[in-house]
Amino acid sequence: MLHSQYRWKTPDTNLAAAQPLTEELGISPLLSRLLVNRGVTTAGEANRFLYGSVNDIHDPYLLLGMKEAMLRIRKALESNEHILIYGDYDADGVSSTSLMIQLMRFLKASYDIYIPHRSNEGYGLHNHALDWAHQQGVTLVITVDTGISAVEQIAYATSLGIDVIVTDHHEPPAVLPKAYTLINPKLPGCTYPFKGLAGVGVALKLAQALLDEVPEEWFEIAAIGTVADLMPLHGENRAMVRRGLQSMRSSAFPGIRALLSVAGVDMSTVTSVNIAFALAPRINASGRLDHAGRAVSLLTTQQDEEADQLAHALDLLNRERQQVVDRIVEQAEQQLAAKLNGGVLPSVIVLAGEDWNVGVVGIVASKLLDRYYRPTIILGIDAETGMCKGSARSIPALDIYSALRDSQELMEHFGGHPSAAGMTLARDNLEWFEERLNRYANSILTPEDLIPVAEADMVCRLDEVSLRAVEELELLQPFGMGNPSPRFILEGLQLREARKMGREKNHVKLLLEQNGLSLDAVAFRRGDLADFLQEQTELDLLGELSINEWNGKRSLQLMMQDIRVQAPQIFDYRGVSNPIAELERGLNIFHPRVEERKSDVAILAHPDSRLAPAGSVSTDSFWLYDKDGSITPANGQREAQQSVKSLFVLEPPETPGQLQAVWSTFENVENVFLLHSVSERAGRLVIPDRELFKRIYVVLSRVGTQPVDEKAMLPALSRQCSCSVRMLSKVLDIFEELEFITRAEGQFCFMPNPPKRDLTTSPRYQELYNLVEMESYLLDADTLQMTSWIMSLMMGAS
Repeated sequence: MLHSQYRWKTPDTNLAAAQPLTEELGISPLLSRLLVNRGVTTAGEANRFLYGSVNDIHDPYLLLGMKEAMLRIRKALESNEHILIYGDYDADGVSSTSLMIQLMRFLKASYDIYIPHRSNEGYGLHNHALDWAHQQGVTLVITVDTGISAVEQIAYATSLGIDVIVTDHHEPPAVLPKAYTLINPKLPGCTYPFKGLAGVGVALKLAQALLDEVPEEWFEIAAIGTVADLMPLHGENRAMVRRGLQSMRSSAFPGIRALLSVAGVDMSTVTSVNIAFALAPRINASGRLDHAGRAVSLLTTQQDEEADQLAHALDLLNRERQQVVDRIVEQAEQQLAAKLNGGVLPSVIVLAGEDWNVGVVGIVASKLLDRYYRPTIILGIDAETGMCKGSARSIPALDIYSALRDSQELMEHFGGHPSAAGMTLARDNLEWFEERLNRYANSILTPEDLIPVAEADMVCRLDEVSLRAVEELELLQPFGMGNPSPRFILEGLQLREARKMGREKNHVKLLLEQNGLSLDAVAFRRGDLADFLQEQTELDLLGELSINEWNGKRSLQLMMQDIRVQAPQIFDYRGVSNPIAELERGLNIFHPRVEERKSDVAILAHPDSRLAPAGSVSTDSFWLYDKDGSITPANGQREAQQSVKSLFVLEPPETPGQLQAVWSTFENVENVFLLHSVSERAGRLVIPDRELFKRIYVVLSRVGTQPVDEKAMLPALSRQCSCSVRMLSKVLDIFEELEFITRAEGQFCFMPNPPKRDLTTSPRYQELYNLVEMESYLLDADTLQMTSWIMSLMMGAS
C-alpha cells in the first residue's frame, strides 16, 4: 500500500441540482457538478459566473464614506493642495499606490507618495512620515491598503492640520480612527454588497467615484493586487480580475509587459496563476529585500527602457530572495533537528536565528508548515537589541491569533488573523513563548488535526472527463482564492507503465488505463515513485486535469498532486549494492513524516548485522531474529508491532520458524521491502528426494560401523555424495532421527540394520523441506514468484 500524503476531502454533489444546468446551459455534466459544488446552483447564477455581467461592478457610492472622500478630494484639486498617497510594501499595497498614482496623474494633482520600509519602519502609518508630509506642505493624506487601525497616528495628523482619508480592506478594530472619512467595505454600517475587495479594489472604487469610468488598463493593476493578496475570486473581484487579464494580454503598461517578459510568461495567454506565481513574487521581493518604491516605479513608468531595467532588477531581487529563503530554511531545518534530537515534532514549531531577514520569515514559515504541517513561527533576532520579529503561519485547526493572545504578555506587539500573524518579543522570552504556545495548542489539537487535508472537487471516472469537458473548465477562470483550479480524484486506474523523465530523471510520468480509456499523469520532483509502482497495480490519483498538445495530437493529462495504492505491495531489491540507500528512498516515499517512522516502520536483521540505516530511522524500529525461531524488538518493547505498515528485510530469516514469526508478529503490514543479499551461502540446500537419500545411505554404509569423526569426514562425504556439506549435515540430522546413524561426542556411527521408516515421518525431514522451499524463494525466485509466495504467507496460507 502507498498511503496518500493528504486526507482527501470532497463535497457531497447534488446531482439533482446539476442536471438542470447541463440541460439549460448546454454544458457538460462535469462542469455542472463543479458549479453546484461551488455554490452556483441556478442557471442564472451559472451564466453570470461563467460569462460575467455588468451588474458585477457595483456603484462606488454604496461604500460608506465615499461621497465625503470624493468631495474632499475635489476640493483639494480645486485648491491645488498637495496630496500624499500613503501605501504599504506588499503587492496589494504596491498595486494600490500605483493605481492612485495613475489617478493623480489623470487628475493633474499635486502629489507625493510614501511607503514605509518593511524592516526599518514596519507596517502602517508613522508619525515621522506625517512630520515629513507636513514639511512638504501636504494637507490631505489618502491611505491605501492601510490606516484602519491608525487611531493615534491619524489623531497626530489632525493636530498638524492634515486631513486623512482612509481606504482599506482589513478588519476594522473596535475603536476606529477619527479620520476625515473612512472607506472600507467591512466597516459597521457599510451596506456595500461585496465585502471581499482587496486594498487595490477599494482604491479602484475611489477612482471610479471620481471619474465615473476609469481607463480599462487600470483593471490590470487591480488584478495584480487582488490575486497577490489572496482575495476571493468571486463576485466583483472575479469581474475585475477577468477584465484586468483581458487588458493585460495586450498591456499598455511598459512595466507589466517587461515583468511578464522577464518572468517568461506569454503575455497573450496570461492567467491569474501567472500573476500569483510569476508577477506577485517579483513585486513582493522589492519590499522584502529593498524598498517597495522600486515596484511602484515599475508599474507606473511610461518608458520602455526604464521598465526593462526595473523588471530585471526585481527579477534579480526575487532570485536573491529565493537564495535568502533557502539559506534560512536550511538553517531552520538544522535547528529543528537539533532541538528534536530524534524526538517527535512539537504541536507548534518556533525557530529563531540571528540576522534572519525579517522580510522573508513569513515565506520560511510557510515552507516549514508545508513540510511538517505544524503551525510555524520563524523569528529574526537583532543581535544588538535582542529583539525578535517574526511571522506565523498556521493550519486550519489552530487559530494562531488566539494562540498568540494567550501569550500576549510575553510580546511587545502582535497582530494578525487565524492563519497568519506577526509578532515582536524580547529574546529572553523566546523559551517561555514556545512553551506557552505549545501548551495552548496541545489543549486544542487532535492527532487528526495534524494530518494535512487536500480538498478535491469530486471523484470521477475516466469516461466522465472527455477533452470537451476539460476544455470547458477554462470557463471557470480566473482561478485563485475562493475559486481554485478544479482538482479531481480518479479511482481504480490501472498502471501500464511508470517512467522517469526530465534531464535529472527527477519527474515521473504514469501511463494509466480504465475500461479501455487511457490517461497520462505527470508529477514533478517525484521521480522516485517510478521505482515503487509496479505494472498492473490499481491506484487512485488526485490532481488537476489539462490538455496536452504534442505534434498536433491533443490528449488528456493529469498533473498529479497525490497518489494512493490500496493493496499490499512487495518490493524486490534483493542483491542491490547499497540496501541502506534503497531503504532511505522507500522511507521518503512511504513514510515522509519522520516522526511517524518509529511506529510505522520495522527493519529486520540478525543480531550481529553490520547494516545500519542513518539517523532518520529510530533504533526503536529495529527487530532482530532469535535463534529460538522468534523475532524480538531491539528495544525490548512490543507495543508498536500492530501499527507497523512497512517491513524492510535487510537480512533473510535462517529458519522457517523465523519466517513464520515475521508474519505472526506484523499482522497488519502493508508493504514488504526485500533488501537482502542473494550471494551464495556456505553450501546451498536442494530439494530432498529419495534418490539423494539413497545415494548418501550407500556412501555411509561403505564407511563401516566404526565411529567416525564427523567434522573431518564431512568434506570427503560431500564430494562422494555430490551435495554441499551443509546439505549433508541436514541429512545426517534426519538419519539420526530415523536411527540410521548414532551420534556422540562429535562422532557418528552407521547402523547396519536400522528399523524401516518412511522419510516423510521425520519432523526434521519436513523442516528441511520447508527450509529449502524458503531459501529457493528468498534467493532464487523471480519477482513474480516471490510476490505471489509472500502474498500467500501474508494472507495466512501455508
